[in-house]
Amino acid sequence: MMTTSWSDRLQDYADLPANMDGLAMKKYRREAYHRVFVNRSLAMEKIKCFGFDMDYTLAVYKSPEYESLGFDLTVERLVSIGYPQELLGFVYDPTFPTRGLVFDTMYGNLLKVDAYGNILVCVHGFNFLRGPDTRELYPNKFIQRDDTERFYILNTLFNLPETYLLACLVDFFSNCDRYSSCEKGFKDGDLFMSFKSMFQDVRDAVDWVHFKGTLKKKTVENLEKYVVKDAKLPLLLSRMNEVAKVFLATNSDYKYTDKIMTYLFDFPHGPKHGTSHRPWQSYFDLILVDARKPLFFGEGTVLRQVDTTTGRLKIGTYTGPLQHGIVYSGGSSDIVCDLLGAKGKDIVYIGDHIFGDILKSKKRQGWRTFLVIPELAQELHVWTDKSSLFEELQGLDIFLAELYKHLDSSSNERPDISAIQRRVKVDTLNHTLAFRTFQLYLILLDVKRLNFYLSFLFCFMNSICDTPSRNVFPVNKLVMVAYKSCKCNSMVINSPPRVLSIDNINRLLE
Repeated sequence: MMTTSWSDRLQDYADLPANMDGLAMKKYRREAYHRVFVNRSLAMEKIKCFGFDMDYTLAVYKSPEYESLGFDLTVERLVSIGYPQELLGFVYDPTFPTRGLVFDTMYGNLLKVDAYGNILVCVHGFNFLRGPDTRELYPNKFIQRDDTERFYILNTLFNLPETYLLACLVDFFSNCDRYSSCEKGFKDGDLFMSFKSMFQDVRDAVDWVHFKGTLKKKTVENLEKYVVKDAKLPLLLSRMNEVAKVFLATNSDYKYTDKIMTYLFDFPHGPKHGTSHRPWQSYFDLILVDARKPLFFGEGTVLRQVDTTTGRLKIGTYTGPLQHGIVYSGGSSDIVCDLLGAKGKDIVYIGDHIFGDILKSKKRQGWRTFLVIPELAQELHVWTDKSSLFEELQGLDIFLAELYKHLDSSSNERPDISAIQRRVKVDTLNHTLAFRTFQLYLILLDVKRLNFYLSFLFCFMNSICDTPSRNVFPVNKLVMVAYKSCKCNSMVINSPPRVLSIDNINRLLE
């Protein structure tokens, strides 16, 4: 006898059981890394347009190969403008940098701060500063994040090589015998270099590599090495285009965009096997290059048409209607809405840049936004792979709550929690040593530190997202939604094994 599934049986409201009590039906959940997390409900049938960024969204760059390339080219640029030849020996270490760190251009420190400006971790080069040392530089362990002249937030995937390079430079000049360290920089004889000047040199070098250097040239020369190719991409965009309009808005120029997108859609078939191949332009109703986001979401720039044969821009401002297959340069979000015949709430824009793609499009235009967070996949892997450890810790937390349940402000009793402390330390230390990922060791002195430790443990192993229970960078608001859906908070510390020692962990607790 054939059986029918619940999805077949519940086609009509009348088929719903009158009483759901005791119904043995487990809620279906996708694999964690296939889920989409939201901070508000969204009726997808009301969406008329889907917009995409290209870099790190449609075009996913392979890590750490792509970051290593950018790092090496930036170092070469610094050496070419007069920095020491020893810098050429630097090798990119993908285990150190993480998005959302703040660089203090006055003291040369990398800071991990929460959403309110409270300093959680302070690193000078590769030296983790103790609490007292941090307070000497930052008396309240607090910074004004709005002070953009002094503090620079490294919040994009393109910033990862830059983050590691800044740490390398500070470490190099602090330990090289030829230079003497100062509070705000270093000296070589009568020459003084401030950390702010060093930072600006790095920023200029990074921009030069991206816009004038050979980064794009080397990338397109070896696309298989640096760009991920997914056969499902044409199918995804084809299905989206069946129910809504699809557009591309990228800051990259046309020639680079064309080579990357041609590679991504270079399959012998179309969206499905058995269908004919289609050029990448056919999957989009509107294509915009040289968008100059976030300026694109404000006043924007002049909308011009691209000559796809030569890659040059045609003279004059484009004022005509939307034409399928035409590539445009510049423009603004208002122009996009006019060309597509859509309002802000009708559009979902998908990108990886928390500021340039997401915040500006939402605040200035009211577009719906979809943030791509590659780091979240590893976090979800940890949650599922270590579920037994989390359950054990939650059980210990319940025991801890029972000890304090009947105490109030008049109680002088101090419960003995030493057994719980020992159990937590033993369980987590065994897991840590088994993974050999980081050498973690925490001294639990009182209830406050135990609570800190419990929250710390939920997602520390093999993690790269580096997001504490107190927000670190703007992307946290979305990440925390994912945390809540898994019913745990996390405190993650990500650093190279050579610098994250037992002493450094102890310093973080001071």
